[in-house]
Amino acid sequence: MNDRPTVAVIGAGFSGVLTALRLLVAPEGPTVMLIERGPRFGRGAAYATGSPHHLLNVRATNMSAFVEQPSHFLDWLGEEGHAEDGQVFVTRDRYGRYLQSLLREAASGDGARRLALVHDDVVSLKQAGEKWALHLGVGRVLKADAVVLATGNLPPPAPDGLDPGLLASPRYVADPWAWDAAETPAAGDILLLGTGLTAVDIALSIDAARPGATITALSRHGLLPRAHAPAVETAWVEPPTGSPRQVLARVRAQAREDWRGALDALRPHVQALWRGWSVAERRRFLRHARPWWDVHRHRLAPATAETLAAFQAAGAFQVAAGRLSALRLNGDSAEATWRVRGGGEMQRRSFALVVNCTGPMGDVTRSGDPLIGSLLAAGLVRPDACALGIDVDARSRTIGTDGAASPTLFAVGPITRGQFYEITSVPDIRLQAAECAEAIQGVLSLRAHPPAPSAGQADLRAFIDQAIAEIDVELASLKFAGRVRNAWELRGRRAALGDVALWLDERGR
Repeated sequence: MNDRPTVAVIGAGFSGVLTALRLLVAPEGPTVMLIERGPRFGRGAAYATGSPHHLLNVRATNMSAFVEQPSHFLDWLGEEGHAEDGQVFVTRDRYGRYLQSLLREAASGDGARRLALVHDDVVSLKQAGEKWALHLGVGRVLKADAVVLATGNLPPPAPDGLDPGLLASPRYVADPWAWDAAETPAAGDILLLGTGLTAVDIALSIDAARPGATITALSRHGLLPRAHAPAVETAWVEPPTGSPRQVLARVRAQAREDWRGALDALRPHVQALWRGWSVAERRRFLRHARPWWDVHRHRLAPATAETLAAFQAAGAFQVAAGRLSALRLNGDSAEATWRVRGGGEMQRRSFALVVNCTGPMGDVTRSGDPLIGSLLAAGLVRPDACALGIDVDARSRTIGTDGAASPTLFAVGPITRGQFYEITSVPDIRLQAAECAEAIQGVLSLRAHPPAPSAGQADLRAFIDQAIAEIDVELASLKFAGRVRNAWELRGRRAALGDVALWLDERGR
């Protein structure tokens, strides 16, 4: 391809495509190998759907792929002949086409010499001196100077009490996004495990494929996502700080007049809050507050909420709250048993189909993915302390079992939840992808052109740490809306300082 350093990006969903694009826009940037095992580049699980019922749960005005070009997605819609109000919620299929158009554009002109699309599966990753050896499913081995893991969400974990017979049966769907709703049985009730956004999407798909099907959604708390309302600009006079209990108390007080505005205004501070909590505080939040946070924070498009309400009113969709205790194959049906929430009553019902919509697996040690398994076995990555994904530092560098951050192995997207928590939506991932690309270019540049040795290296490292800490404080004080450019400029300064810090760390080792 050329004599530039090579970066391999594993996964061509939103996280991977955005990271690759960020590397390609730099004139002196590296060659990029974008590797995808799925059928299409630029889609991933989130935007692979073609259903007109599957809408984004973020307004179009906040879906630009580039933080410094906030109207980019709206401009693209206009060029495609679909001029939309920025407050609209477009289909996920249309957004997938947007991402593919960005990839096509990047692959033209100069990008054609710097971008390679590899349709294969990376089954293992090994260090080869200062490079990485990527072993592919077909037997080829590719070499790269740096690697980005952008594997997206892992499939949902198997529920407790699942009978192996049902697991192997067509009556049970383990991965809702790898399943065709047209395969829904023509007769019989359907059980969805989970009541979040995935369950809502699957319910809409089932209704489109089998109108009139009766669906029950079961979860521990029986909570459905709330609906978006008209956007209202809200700001915190002073960002909340403290323990999860203290922060939630502040949020409740602010939310008395407009809870949606209060949560939206909290958004730019969530990652800093999460990183400031101890592991014990994070676990308490996940154990006690996460279900309520999720249904209020990750909301439904108004049209989707109206459709779901109509299903409920017609009796086609019902919600059950309880703890699943057994799920087994009983003749030609799946029999589910759960303990009803708030009492000891046991409920047992038979269903024609069970679809696991409980959300992505967080415990990577149980994933069964060959690539992740090989990285864990080699000690190149480790699970984060809350079992939400793999452990990374604030600059998206993976952390191995020795506790050290790798200078050239990165991870982006949902698999980095343990460090960032809120890292599943476009506004969050686009920032991470840009910062990750800058960090990669920084370390590759420093390797190619190392600065002259300095006697005051330790003092310089301490100075850099202090400067980065001061920038983090300033970033936390900026509002998400209206001051995005200010935050972007600060993040650029932070990344440049981090590159020098990384080089100093490498010299120290």
